[in-house]
Amino acid sequence: MPMNAEDITRLIMAGIDGAEVELIDLAGDGDHYEAIVTAEAFRGLTRIKQHQLVYAALGNRMGGELHALKLKTKAP
Repeated sequence: MPMNAEDITRLIMAGIDGAEVELIDLAGDGDHYEAIVTAEAFRGLTRIKQHQLVYAALGNRMGGELHALKLKTKAP
């Protein structure tokens, strides 16, 4: 069962203090999303570390409930 967009946004915002999240349904199927995440917590981190923070916020849902997530991360 696909993951609800609001749940994805809520998890990222809860897991990364002060994060702003824009979520786009890429295929219209509720299963393939692009997340644009802006957070001060990303400042000075490599893109890999930034993405790892997002994946950590989503927990074990990646690859299960959440099939595909294209990420763009940045500091404000």
